[in-house]
Amino acid sequence: MIVVTGAAGFIGSCFLTKLNLAGIDEVVIVDDFSKQDKEKNYHSKKYYQKIERNAFIDWFKIHAAQIKYVVHIGARTDTTEFNKQIFDELNISYSQAIWNICTNKQIPLIYISSAATYGLGEYGYDDDEKIIPKLIPLNPYGDSKNDFDKWVLAQTLTPPMWHGFKFFNVYGPNENHKARMASVIFHAYHQILKNKSMKLFKSHNPNYKDGEQLRDFVYVQDVIDVLFFTINQTINNGIYNLGSGKARTFLDLTKATFKALSVSENIDFIDTPLDIRDKYQYFTEANMTKLIQQGYTKPFTTLEEGVTQYVHNYLMQNKYF
Repeated sequence: MIVVTGAAGFIGSCFLTKLNLAGIDEVVIVDDFSKQDKEKNYHSKKYYQKIERNAFIDWFKIHAAQIKYVVHIGARTDTTEFNKQIFDELNISYSQAIWNICTNKQIPLIYISSAATYGLGEYGYDDDEKIIPKLIPLNPYGDSKNDFDKWVLAQTLTPPMWHGFKFFNVYGPNENHKARMASVIFHAYHQILKNKSMKLFKSHNPNYKDGEQLRDFVYVQDVIDVLFFTINQTINNGIYNLGSGKARTFLDLTKATFKALSVSENIDFIDTPLDIRDKYQYFTEANMTKLIQQGYTKPFTTLEEGVTQYVHNYLMQNKYF
């Protein structure tokens, strides 16, 4: 059996669909299933057993012999949350417990890190593990992901196969429940549909014009393809970037959304909220060389292709993946 944590969430539920499409339904799904707004993400999926997040560690200790692989996607991902204790519990201690069981029982493990670990990009965006101790994230979420990466690299005992993936800006179906933390594309779609216009943050950095802030936007279909590749291939243990490898502007993203909706462009700029202004990344771009050198050759979806697919196949039809 395969364990997928965060299986009711955005990426976890998409990965569960990926497994089902491959004929795999011997899956133990783990999440906080009390949140009704996430139910549509998983209610039609096939799985072996559903386990509440707070009961999983005890369950895993007892049933580890039945588990062939753990894909640990679940985490607290709110970059505007500043209660460090929440991140210590859910993103560090919980992940350490899973790691330790996988190590003791020799179960392969994939876990999810984040591009938020790179902070302002002072050390670039290469997934060179030597720079991880130097990184300066901009918020407690990024700190928690980087702290776990550092802890992992300090371990002398490890699972037989282990891979951490630093997700960049993922977008796509099944993110309806994420509210403020949903992708810019999700918000752009709803703003344009309602107002026939879109508001973007002004640049407060003289090196970037308004709307020309750059992000590595990666379609969720590409993300789950990489995860599926990893559980089916033997690649070197370590921490990898997972983005498209190509930074694009928010203007590019917004224009692609207008085009997908067949609405004339109408873009305004507003001040970046003060609570995130000094923690705002103006550029991210995943160096994907490390993963490609391990044999991953499938091209990544372009921003225009991904936005069109997301809008036409999911948002406009109110469909889930």
